[in-house]
Amino acid sequence: MSHRPPSPSDRKEYARRRKQLLKLVGKKSAVLVPAASEQIRNNDNHYPFRQSSDFWYLTGLNEPDAVLLLCPKRAEGEVILFVTPFDPERARWEGARTGLEGACQHYGADQAFALDEIDERLPELLAGYERVTLPFAAHDWVLNTLNAFDVLRQKARSGTVPPQTLKDLAEPLHEMRLIKSPAEISHLRQAAAVSAEAHLAAAAAVAEGMFEYELAARLHRVFQQHHGEPSFAPIVACGPNACTLHYRDNSARLEAGQLVLIDAGAEIEQYAGDITRVWPVDGVFSPAQRAIYELVLAAQQAAIEAIAPGVSFDAPHQAAVTVITQGLIDLKLIDGPLRTALDEGRYRRFFMHRTGHWLGLDVHDVGRYKEDGQWRALQPGMVLTVEPGLYLDEADDLPKAYRGIGVRIEDDVLVTEKGHEVLTRAVPKTVAEIEALFARRQPRAS
Repeated sequence: MSHRPPSPSDRKEYARRRKQLLKLVGKKSAVLVPAASEQIRNNDNHYPFRQSSDFWYLTGLNEPDAVLLLCPKRAEGEVILFVTPFDPERARWEGARTGLEGACQHYGADQAFALDEIDERLPELLAGYERVTLPFAAHDWVLNTLNAFDVLRQKARSGTVPPQTLKDLAEPLHEMRLIKSPAEISHLRQAAAVSAEAHLAAAAAVAEGMFEYELAARLHRVFQQHHGEPSFAPIVACGPNACTLHYRDNSARLEAGQLVLIDAGAEIEQYAGDITRVWPVDGVFSPAQRAIYELVLAAQQAAIEAIAPGVSFDAPHQAAVTVITQGLIDLKLIDGPLRTALDEGRYRRFFMHRTGHWLGLDVHDVGRYKEDGQWRALQPGMVLTVEPGLYLDEADDLPKAYRGIGVRIEDDVLVTEKGHEVLTRAVPKTVAEIEALFARRQPRAS
């Protein structure tokens, strides 16, 4: 895990977010935000640490088991961090921790305490607030907070009044995270650029006889060259494997005449990229592959064009569905007419997922999709993926030329004041661009 302190501009950004959150929850609520914990992979070997997105969003501190406590109007300071104290012996084995002094100096804490003091200090810090806002998903901390309430109740005769309610942090914080700040958009541009570079590196390596995991290795190499990591386990799926939406094996051999679908993104400074492209193994699409690919591309382009402020989140999906349904009718893969096919969802046999999701600190980022039961309107600063697909399995009732074709095309799109911006446009996606890209490649050494 990295312990590089945030820059002065980043510290201002984290402080701004904390102030905004306190304004949303009100001065009668304390806020408790736990960091992630390290997870055991096997025996005493840990998985690589990945910080809680909520904790990172408010602190930029990349250490496990820390706790952020925000106490509005507190005389000694509103921002409190509980962290692991610096220990030179432990630092020899695991690297230095921020420690109490660093928590105040670099991470905006007004006060910092050792983690092992939290059970003792938490009740006194929560006294006088009407409620505590914390993530309900952090079950242990819900229980710990209720235990702190019990300690305060035992002091009722002295006039101490414990908080009476708990509120889920997801409601205010995840709505904050949904609208990206200029600093976040800059990070997302970087993640998109590295993701694009990785996809181009993989495309340059595609060849008959190599294995899916070899292409995955090309992606990982580019991510790590930029001090990043995958935002999710890359999907590299050749031939009919691409009809499994979350294919993970990455173990098959690429064959001439197949397509290979690559769904992967870089995580840079905790922000995610997410791109899907489909490449012909021998550089040229067959007529059937071209027909399916161009249909998906037309659906994606229609969905992207539908993105603008004030437009329903569902509008890009409906635009994609309409194009795909008409295309499937034209290819005689489903029956028409269009209105009936849409009403009955006939397209769902081949296009069974929605067209996109929020993107940010999480690859499937937080924030509601509906408000009061209705799809919410898009706003500037939202970032979403646009990823229609068609998955034609090897069923006997399909024409042989179409069997085993899986195509998904995905880009990351920022909603702007005037419309939208495709952050991942650097990766070619028209048939002409792809075939020209493959034609320019140097022959692979045998």
